[in-house]
Amino acid sequence: MKTTAKLAAAITLAMTGLTANAGIYCVYDPLGAQGPAYSQAKDFALVAKKWGVDITLKPYTDERVVTEDFKAGQCDGIAVTGLRGRQFNHFVGSIDSIGAVPTYKHLRVVIQALSTPQMAPSMINGQYEVIGIAPLGGAYIMVRDRAINSIEKAAGKKIAVLDFDKSQAKMAQQMGLQPVASDITNLAPKFNNGQVDIIAVPAIVYKPFELYKGLGANGAVYRFPLIQMTGMLIIRKDKWPADFGAKSRAHAVTQLDMAEALSKKAEAGIPDKYWMELSAADKTKYVLMMREARLSMTKDGTYDAKMMSLLKKVRCKLDASAAECSDNVE
Repeated sequence: MKTTAKLAAAITLAMTGLTANAGIYCVYDPLGAQGPAYSQAKDFALVAKKWGVDITLKPYTDERVVTEDFKAGQCDGIAVTGLRGRQFNHFVGSIDSIGAVPTYKHLRVVIQALSTPQMAPSMINGQYEVIGIAPLGGAYIMVRDRAINSIEKAAGKKIAVLDFDKSQAKMAQQMGLQPVASDITNLAPKFNNGQVDIIAVPAIVYKPFELYKGLGANGAVYRFPLIQMTGMLIIRKDKWPADFGAKSRAHAVTQLDMAEALSKKAEAGIPDKYWMELSAADKTKYVLMMREARLSMTKDGTYDAKMMSLLKKVRCKLDASAAECSDNVE
């Protein structure tokens, strides 16, 4: 009887350990199991295995479905864009805010800061924990007609905006554009077939979404990123070992060089003929316009005020001479 009880206890203990050290990780990649995000997830699974954690990867090509399955408990962790991830952590999800992170250098400083032990509490929101942040590249304005070379000339034009991210529609309206609600599956087709005149996307989707079709012979890409897009790795923290989040965030920092290289390679893959340089005057005007929009969206709760303060500190650390560094607005 005692032997049977001991055996039962051993089996229970083994099953508990298995549950705590294994999980289903759902990965959004527009190209599914053949895409770069899924490839990076496979590399991460190998690293996690060295930590004694077995990850079962599941590819998704629809990001909305990933987050719904996560909420329903069908995924123990997910890899999604920061725009979709904001619903699980408003603070971290606000990194992808209009004009707040001008360059890869700024984003690197932000991600490094968020990986420190002091910031660990901010990575947790209820049952959810952000265990990694990855650069996806700057989101650039692409136009079907390069004659649209200023905000004034863009007035009234149609721009595709993601239906779940209200900040995009607000910014479009503030710029005098006509927002057209879209999702990731039809955003590119709308641009390519002329249903919209403008989109704002990172270079990594240029080839897989065949955006050269929409750019055609007359299109252009503004060399002026509106935001630095990020990817977020999020888990249900009770499904993983207690130190998994901290280990993962530290590992994510070691992958920054590779992630930046992928984004820059994608940018280099867009033909030179499409890139459009903006004048210094226009850049200054757009920076001010984006700041006004950011302040408005922070006030209405779209962006997290604590993150906006952190991002301003990073900007002023890298350029203390900027006009915004002499005020206390953000």
